[in-house]
Amino acid sequence: MKGQPSGKGRRIAIVVSRFNEVVTSQLLQGAHETLLSAGVAEDAIEVAWVPGAWEIPSTLRRFGCSGRFDALIGLGAVIRGGTPHFEYVSRGVADGIAEVGTETELPVIFGVLTTDTLEQALERAGGRGADDSSNKGTDAALAALEMIDIFRQMDERDNSEGT
Repeated sequence: MKGQPSGKGRRIAIVVSRFNEVVTSQLLQGAHETLLSAGVAEDAIEVAWVPGAWEIPSTLRRFGCSGRFDALIGLGAVIRGGTPHFEYVSRGVADGIAEVGTETELPVIFGVLTTDTLEQALERAGGRGADDSSNKGTDAALAALEMIDIFRQMDERDNSEGT
């Protein structure tokens, strides 16, 4: 199986952290533009801005449990500081997002940057001289669409084997 990034008829929820918004707004722009260019309708993309990366998993869970979406994307930027806080937040967000995928059985995409510096985060968000192909929000959107298609193929195979 190989997923195709087609967005026609798909509904996507995106949860974005306001913390480090200079980075996360670029991630969202990359994801949003990619979804639209792949055929996802504007009104089929729902975006929720949350205070920080820590709040991404619980918000993704609420979207996932609603039954209204084909995939979920979490976007954020956790930048290392001088305390262990970075480690706790990064691990908690990564584990939480993975758990949402298991609980909801939906494609849940981890688009949270974990970097040592703001400069590294901006580069991964397609900013400060980097080309558009370096936007990890774009990568997250493409991964979501491909995974929707892979899950669809799996469902079709399971249904054909069960008849």
